[in-house]
Amino acid sequence: MENTKSASLMAASLNEFRRYKSLAERAMAQVTDDQLQVALDPESNSIAVIIKHLAGNMRSRFMDFLTTDGEKPDRNRDSEFESPPFARAELIQLWEVGWGYVFQALEPLTDSDLARTIHIRTEPYSVNEAIQRQLAHYAYHVGQIVFLAKHFRSAQWKSLSIPRGKSKDFDLKVARGEASQKRVN
Repeated sequence: MENTKSASLMAASLNEFRRYKSLAERAMAQVTDDQLQVALDPESNSIAVIIKHLAGNMRSRFMDFLTTDGEKPDRNRDSEFESPPFARAELIQLWEVGWGYVFQALEPLTDSDLARTIHIRTEPYSVNEAIQRQLAHYAYHVGQIVFLAKHFRSAQWKSLSIPRGKSKDFDLKVARGEASQKRVN
């Protein structure tokens, strides 16, 4: 029974990483290239900066995930918040490479790996704890991306879940078997 629970947790975690990746991509697809670069104020990050930061974090945390500290010595975290690439194609490439590290590290894990100990900035974490830590971190930044994209698109925003004022319509579709509740927040 224990193995089934941890396998379910691993599968659920991978599904959530994929869901957040998709959510951010659907939000980014709605903004212009210029809007990717806009920060709301000097203390805020643009979508481009958030992408650059996430890519750096993903590389650091998931490259050699089980064997090296999750804060790689060659990472320059502060630079992740400066001068992101302007071109959408470069940002998407950073994004895909970062997520590649995540999935390459996590997809082969077995139930027995979840209890192993890894380190992030010399602090010990179980693999399961490290995965949940990163899932929360990425969800936080994906929320920022969605917020910014929705702000920039305003009335042209296409909802990523149930549109405002349409909950009852959605509930009726679910009741008739025409919609799934699984991926809607």
